Amino acid sequence: MARLTPRLFTAEMPTDSSAGSDTGERPTPSVSPTPERTEHPSAPIPVLGSTGGIGTTLRRTVGQTDLEVFPLALGTSVFGWTAQSDASAAILNRYYEFGGNFVDTADSYSAGRSEHIIGNWMARRGNRDDMVIATKVGTHPDNPGLGPVSMVRAVEASLERLQTDHIDLLYFHLDDRSVPLEDSLGTAQWLIETGKVRYLGASNFAAERLVEARILSAAGYPRFEALETHYSLLHRRAFEGDLELVSRGQGLGVMPYFGLENGFLTGKYRSRSDLDDSARSVRVSRHLNRTGLRVLHALDLVAQEQDAPVAAVALAWLLTRSGVTAPVASASRPEQIDALVQAPALRLTRSQVVELERATRA
Repeated sequence: MARLTPRLFTAEMPTDSSAGSDTGERPTPSVSPTPERTEHPSAPIPVLGSTGGIGTTLRRTVGQTDLEVFPLALGTSVFGWTAQSDASAAILNRYYEFGGNFVDTADSYSAGRSEHIIGNWMARRGNRDDMVIATKVGTHPDNPGLGPVSMVRAVEASLERLQTDHIDLLYFHLDDRSVPLEDSLGTAQWLIETGKVRYLGASNFAAERLVEARILSAAGYPRFEALETHYSLLHRRAFEGDLELVSRGQGLGVMPYFGLENGFLTGKYRSRSDLDDSARSVRVSRHLNRTGLRVLHALDLVAQEQDAPVAAVALAWLLTRSGVTAPVASASRPEQIDALVQAPALRLTRSQVVELERATRA
């Protein structure tokens, strides 16, 4: 298997420390996302960092913004939960050394602990200007919902925890139907005008609400530039339809989460004997069926042909989908990053894409 080598910095990288659970929850392709039916010529996985930071040269643009991001976002929902401060810092360092610059968090992850860890890490590294930070508001118990007061308080709290004066990409974490969308967007407009937020995204929004938001943007409200949604080889139907058509028509950068289905699509779980009593195993167990095992078999074959990890192939498939900018993937240990960052460097052939998709439908 080709091994990726992170770029070197003059500052010494912190020593590795133990982390929590395995990879759960989107280095680098040389082109923008390839349409799903075009040929993807196979190519060797580049040695990242060996040519002056190749990870920085092949980034993708989020929607119609000037945000240039590594095509794999580091999910941080495990920070402060199954991965404590030292382990989280080691994970961030490993991702950053590979050229990663896109960190996805939320004010509700570990009750704000995730943002706090990220803020401390950026302060120690002095690399805030190198990073694109995406966070979400709307589900923290101290500032619930998308009402104006809650949103402003939530953003101020996130800025303090992240130790920054601006958020690059602010997601509405959920669609709060108790608040008129124009009120939430109007508050976001004020946050943008004051420099606290640069761009806006939607997480877990239905197609019709994205259409409503775009109509409001024509009246002067800020537009959504990104969509975060559950999408994977084993969870296709909810996105592939109206939501995909609308996101493509609006030019949204799509950030799939649960692209590895809580670790099932890493290939770690093959039978009931691989499960334990954890909450993760409960979620994984629903995929231990005929369809799930058939998809794993297809991933195994492609992984062997590509000389790549199974997890990388599962994420690489997402990157063949039109509109997908960066899957969101998390790690509980630094060494798990090595497999994840190989995904955008893979060039799946058309026949490999077809075989993977056939396995989900057979």
